[in-house]
Amino acid sequence: MVTGKIETILAPISTITQESEAQNNAWGDFLQETLALTKRLFIQLQRRPSTLMAGVIQPFMWLVLFGALFAKAPQGLFGNDLSYAKFLAPGVIVFTAFSGALNAGLPVMFDREFGFLNRLLVAPLASRYSIVAASTIYIITLAFIQTAVIVGASAFLGAGLPGIAGLSAIALIVFLIVLGVTALSLGLAFALPGHIELIAVIFVTNLPLLFASTALAPLTFMADWLQVIASLNPLTYAIEPIRYVYLNGDWGINSIVMNTPWLDLSFSSVILVLLAFDALILLMIQPLLRRRFA
Repeated sequence: MVTGKIETILAPISTITQESEAQNNAWGDFLQETLALTKRLFIQLQRRPSTLMAGVIQPFMWLVLFGALFAKAPQGLFGNDLSYAKFLAPGVIVFTAFSGALNAGLPVMFDREFGFLNRLLVAPLASRYSIVAASTIYIITLAFIQTAVIVGASAFLGAGLPGIAGLSAIALIVFLIVLGVTALSLGLAFALPGHIELIAVIFVTNLPLLFASTALAPLTFMADWLQVIASLNPLTYAIEPIRYVYLNGDWGINSIVMNTPWLDLSFSSVILVLLAFDALILLMIQPLLRRRFA
């Protein structure tokens, strides 16, 4: 009878232990699959390094050419003792990260068209979400590499270099905007019929979102209707806090970094807006991913 009681007491603990081990194994398998698929993407990049080179050279040309274009702008046009290079640098940083994230769906789309995605979907994966996770890690890593290059180039061209806290804030903001846009691009890769349609969406949305933001000019330079659109543009919520970090060494989370037509936003408020943007995009693509991965 004593033995029976002992078995009864220990049985639930054994079950819990087995469930915990199974869960740990599932997470381990998911991590292994994600790392393997991420490695595959970096191998593709190693074989085609022009993708990374173009992603670095293009924004560098923007910095040089636009900086030279407004080199003789009246002093104080963008603020007291503010050069256009320093004003432009945050916009180029965010737009570079945004453009790379917007192209995140192209590798998945080509995998769809060449049949490799179907092979992954029928493979005994622990979770098919590792396909999405790998693409996200890949794009975020590229965005950080490109951001580091642009920050260094901006410093060389006279924009200055923020401190450690400022660089950390820039990294956080770049991560948030890239996460949301990458999720949107991956959702489009599963929703659209082919890469032609995806490239068309990229071309149609890329430059309009740039010009409808504060990347090239402040809100006060814009028409009233464009100020409203720019104040709703997620890129503006990434550009303005980075610009404030560049221009103010004594910034803090309660510093007012953005002035919209209807209210002023602090650094922490802008971060919350970007988090809400990411959460909205992730919620929107969940039903689509569940259908595709079913």
